[in-house]
Amino acid sequence: MKKPLVGALFAVLLLGAGTAPAAAATSHDATAPSTVRAAASAGRVAADAASSGHAAVQAKIRPKAVNFAGTVALSNCSGSVVRTPDSQPGDPALVLSNGHCMESGFPGPGEVVFNQPSTRSFTLLNSAGSGVGTLRASKIAYGTMTDTDISVYQLTSTYAQIESTYGIKALELNTAHPVQGTAITVVSGYWKRTYSCNVDGFVYRLKEGEWTWKDSVRYTSACQTIGGTSGSPVIDNATGKVVAVNNTGNEDGQECTDNNPCEVDENGQVTVREGINYAQETYGIVPCIGTGNVFDLDREGCALPKP
Repeated sequence: MKKPLVGALFAVLLLGAGTAPAAAATSHDATAPSTVRAAASAGRVAADAASSGHAAVQAKIRPKAVNFAGTVALSNCSGSVVRTPDSQPGDPALVLSNGHCMESGFPGPGEVVFNQPSTRSFTLLNSAGSGVGTLRASKIAYGTMTDTDISVYQLTSTYAQIESTYGIKALELNTAHPVQGTAITVVSGYWKRTYSCNVDGFVYRLKEGEWTWKDSVRYTSACQTIGGTSGSPVIDNATGKVVAVNNTGNEDGQECTDNNPCEVDENGQVTVREGINYAQETYGIVPCIGTGNVFDLDREGCALPKP
């Protein structure tokens, strides 16, 4: 997993650091098995891949400017305020991040956290990446590292209250499977840094240590995400919608170990791609959220693991 960083580094964000120093980028919770590119690559900002063939096809659609509005910084990770197409202004807002970023610790294989109280705070960012206010959770609505790596917090504020107070709208979750070749931007609220690349393809099973994730997004090599980018929304440049959540990458070229996820195909063939990073699709979250932004794992189309 992309290393959750120790709480002390959060002060760097509050002081307005826009770029992670190499030493800070490799500082992390020593108890957390996780994945991050070596410090030598931490200072690089990913090259713009908008000239790819898929981006050329999408050029007919006027891309929305991708910025930091609606992203959040956690104490150790990144995240974003998100909504489904059916979310209403008066609904309690939701924050999306990784399962391995939860304050309760890494959930084990098969473990699902569902409707557990939480008072976690999040720093809300504006389009320029400046912190404009603090949002607070009322509960962890859903969290797991089984099949996927997500956490969704319900906030004490509604979408309408956030927009009225800060002038910031939530990011919308896309309802369809991502498309290979799509130009994307990974937006880290923790580091106030973006990474631009393309969807290189999809992984049948991505295995890291004890955990296995299904149908993961693989980035092209330009997205050299670092520690603290865990939970960052992956945004489709053409639509401005969230298609995935950043979570891991192979650091040392090892096979299927902590910090070194491997790809496993339908026939059990294992492939290791050192330095390549990954995300978990988010379209599958949408069918599981009903009226009032309430998670209902029995809703039609919901395939998220149950407690």
